[in-house]
Amino acid sequence: MIDSILNGNVDYSKYYLNRDFLLANNANFTNAPASQKPLSAKQKGIILASSAAGMLPVLATLAKMKGFSLNPAKILKTPIKDWALFKFAPKDKIVRYEGPEILAIASSSVAGGYVGGSIVDKENKKSKKREVLNQILGNVAVPVGCVWGGSEIFNRFSDKLIKMMPTVKDSVKGAKVINKISQIMPQTFFTLAFLSIGIYLGNKVSNFINDHLYHKKVDRNIKATDFAPHVDDICLAASLMDKGSLGDKIGRVIPFALLVPGYQTGIAREK
Repeated sequence: MIDSILNGNVDYSKYYLNRDFLLANNANFTNAPASQKPLSAKQKGIILASSAAGMLPVLATLAKMKGFSLNPAKILKTPIKDWALFKFAPKDKIVRYEGPEILAIASSSVAGGYVGGSIVDKENKKSKKREVLNQILGNVAVPVGCVWGGSEIFNRFSDKLIKMMPTVKDSVKGAKVINKISQIMPQTFFTLAFLSIGIYLGNKVSNFINDHLYHKKVDRNIKATDFAPHVDDICLAASLMDKGSLGDKIGRVIPFALLVPGYQTGIAREK
């Protein structure tokens, strides 16, 4: 081998072919992502706080539109249960979280999470930017749209559907419980059906965004963390399909559930 090199008889073409093959397949060893330290509890705390801070202007606007005071002194003097965030009665004086409100709160949460994440984890800013669309469209807009549409369909036919459900006579032991379960079955079915469709389609949208917009092959399989933001969808369905106080009580969870998309955006990193 040494003699071949000295005599100039080495065929370098195969080495250049290998080099060209690696370049053609985007093999860039100098820019390969190095192993990263996990985000610290402090960094995660800042991201969560920034997600909450991003939501505040939207929540404040919704509260003001319903007649709640934004004066800090008055807020502190008001019992916590009567704050706009927690108050669920009377109906005409509460903030209802429907489709447009959820999209506005989620977008502001994601914006806050992106800002906080970009400050404490600058090296992964591009990943967080990609995650913005994935969260807003894939994890919020598509599922919320499906559930919202499902609630509209359910409300249109709810009376007929409930009447079609079988009931048992009052003389039967546990008749009240059985009949109550029977009456909520259509609502439960519509909620789960449209939520499942929304999560599935949202996952497909996220994969499409990564493949065609960012040209980055990422298989975003449905995982446990994907269900966390959909607590708001369940609450939305409950509040839209159940016009009673139960739906309004459950709806109070929605703003807290919408911290998740912002947090997930802020912690997004290169794999």
